[in-house]
Amino acid sequence: MAKKLLGQLKLQIPAGAANPSPPVGPALGQRGINIMEFCKAFNAKTQEMEKGMPIPVVIEYYQDKSFTFTTKTPPASFYLKRAAKLQKGGQTPGRAVAGTVTMSQCREIAEAKLADLNTDNADQGAKIIAGSARAMGLQVTE
Repeated sequence: MAKKLLGQLKLQIPAGAANPSPPVGPALGQRGINIMEFCKAFNAKTQEMEKGMPIPVVIEYYQDKSFTFTTKTPPASFYLKRAAKLQKGGQTPGRAVAGTVTMSQCREIAEAKLADLNTDNADQGAKIIAGSARAMGLQVTE
């Protein structure tokens, strides 16, 4: 008989830095998920990635207190800030330009995130990433 799925939980955790402190511990604990088991499994899965890179994770938890999780690629904003060499996006998007990115950088980001985008075409993915860049107050140049 299959396990009964109770729900799913979405978190964004820095790569290789999952620990039982907030926000991870309380979010998992109140759902009955073994916190240390998750932290060890997550850190093992993300140890090859750059330390501190924000990794979205979807945790599905079951009635028998077991869980499974899938990791996604880091958010587009993380890659865009890195490409524009910024600490954070613009304060007034659409009015002030916080930085610039090129379409070739958008294409590279789209290729890295293609599994999580809602397209299979890298050119369309680059347009999605360019839209995210404009929403962050970045200027997209050719």
